[in-house]
Amino acid sequence: MHSPHLLAAVDLGSNSFRLEIGRLDHGRIQRVDYLKETVRQGNGLDEAGNLMPEAMERGWECLARFGERLSGFGPQQVRAVATQTLREARNRDAFLVRGGELLGFPIEVIPGTEEARLIYQGVAHLLPDADERRLVVDIGGRSTELILGQRHAARVAQSFRVGSVAWSMQYFPQGRFTAAAFSAAEIAAQAVLDAALDTYPRTAWDVAYGSSGTVGAVGEALTAAGQPAGTITLKALDGLRDRLIRAGTAQALRLDGIKEDRRAVIGGGLSVLRAVMVQFGIDTLQVAQGALRQGVLYDLVDRALPATDLRGPSAAQLATRFGVDMLQADRVERTALHFFEQVHSRADRADDPDVQAGPARELAWAARLHEVGRQIAHSGYHKHGAYILDNADAAGFTLTELHRLSLLVLGQRGKLRKIEDRLGDAGLARQTLCLRLAVALCHARRDPEIDGIGLRESRNKQWTLRLPEDWALRFPQSAHLLREETAAWARTGWALELS
Repeated sequence: MHSPHLLAAVDLGSNSFRLEIGRLDHGRIQRVDYLKETVRQGNGLDEAGNLMPEAMERGWECLARFGERLSGFGPQQVRAVATQTLREARNRDAFLVRGGELLGFPIEVIPGTEEARLIYQGVAHLLPDADERRLVVDIGGRSTELILGQRHAARVAQSFRVGSVAWSMQYFPQGRFTAAAFSAAEIAAQAVLDAALDTYPRTAWDVAYGSSGTVGAVGEALTAAGQPAGTITLKALDGLRDRLIRAGTAQALRLDGIKEDRRAVIGGGLSVLRAVMVQFGIDTLQVAQGALRQGVLYDLVDRALPATDLRGPSAAQLATRFGVDMLQADRVERTALHFFEQVHSRADRADDPDVQAGPARELAWAARLHEVGRQIAHSGYHKHGAYILDNADAAGFTLTELHRLSLLVLGQRGKLRKIEDRLGDAGLARQTLCLRLAVALCHARRDPEIDGIGLRESRNKQWTLRLPEDWALRFPQSAHLLREETAAWARTGWALELS
């Protein structure tokens, strides 16, 4: 078992997979190890949007090697995130299941806005703690992130579907560089970014920073050519573009500072970078050291405790935005957690109290948001709420986490057939039961009387709900709803018995 002070982030990018291992020391993370492999999944999508077998194999082989390096790490020490290519891939689940097995840890697909937020965290934590207003630009293989922020707080974070791998494939096939190709690529990139002009005006930031692969590669090439280290200017980019055009092809390009794994995508990356700088009036871009993987490491630290977990405030913001009745949300949350504490089996627990808190925290968010769909319509509000959560931008949450919340909200009432294929997950079944019991008992929108009610789980997928002797006589409507609940579970692989 590795030291609990060691943390690891795995970044499954469109061009490269990266593993960053750091040591937490007095609130700062110091690098211990760094591995990077060029996988190029971004050019492995077929016309139907599926990852091709060879692209999946390249990714799996890399993850198996990363998994060996991570042997001995605990589940709370590692976080693996996937970005644009796996956001797009229609068969991503097949890749993620096998990839998670080889890595030894689950892989989370994060939304573009969450990727942008984490990038800013990585950049900000490796910059001096200055009061400057920052614009951070990150050009990846299939997406570009733009973030406005100050100190460690990202104020605006967006992701755009334009990147070095995608643009190289589309505008520089076979690695051919021409002036016409650069012009077409830059115009196309500016068209994608047009919608962001009002969001990122020149008056909104003081210093512009660039992070990650494309910016780092271009910065190294310019430094090797005699430009000041750590800065990128439009004039320098023009000179670099002219050198690529004179070379004619990526194969013929002789350029100090450009690593072999960047040669095939330098045309697309350079065209997107120049488009960004022209579009947003960036005369000079500072090359930053931080990137997505550092942001993931610091976010691991923040997620460990409710006080620093951004997902809690994000859930609260969603509830406010959709006019949730917070008094009802609070009583449903308290009731659901009351039952959950009784059935949260030892198998789901760990010695680390943060691991124990994870499923309970997730259930609490679902309870707070269970009526988020009521603003659309009262009838079927659980279905509307599930749709909202599946499509929401919520800082701190991954797509997987939002989908799990959507399943809980969808399954809070009515027949369980709609989520039956997911009830093989005992943890989800347990959370669903506790939320359904809480929603039923809080039907009158007042605090239910739950003293003396006990929920017990046996080993054969059966729960027993014990009620005080005269409880059903005093609360006939609640008792009726509980009897309906037993009927609903009887149609699944689980059973609920009233005693």
